[in-house]
Amino acid sequence: VQLVESGGGLVQAGGSLRLSCAASGRTFSINAMGWYRQAPGKQRELVARITSSSTNYADSVKGRFTISRDNAKNTMYLQMNSLKPEDTAVYYCNARVKIGLLEPYDYWGQGTQVTVSS
Repeated sequence: VQLVESGGGLVQAGGSLRLSCAASGRTFSINAMGWYRQAPGKQRELVARITSSSTNYADSVKGRFTISRDNAKNTMYLQMNSLKPEDTAVYYCNARVKIGLLEPYDYWGQGTQVTVSS
């Protein structure tokens, strides 16, 4: 599975951005997808996750971010509204693959920078 993110950039506080993650390869084996972020000096953290039946969000982004997935296009999105300076980070796309009884395996995109100015 290959993942390519796009849509990052510089935005003022209160603004919006939409991130995209295009998946290719053995996409049929993807069990869940998600967005993670890593700010300088901090650990990578889960932002939002989506499966075929549910979505979940970090408390810090609930009500502001929306994760979605277009299966026909093999693309996942993260709509980010009301952005805050603390949302500044490199955002990574994640795909978790689960095949049969094998342990799940995570694939990662290269990351896209999101910078929110105050």
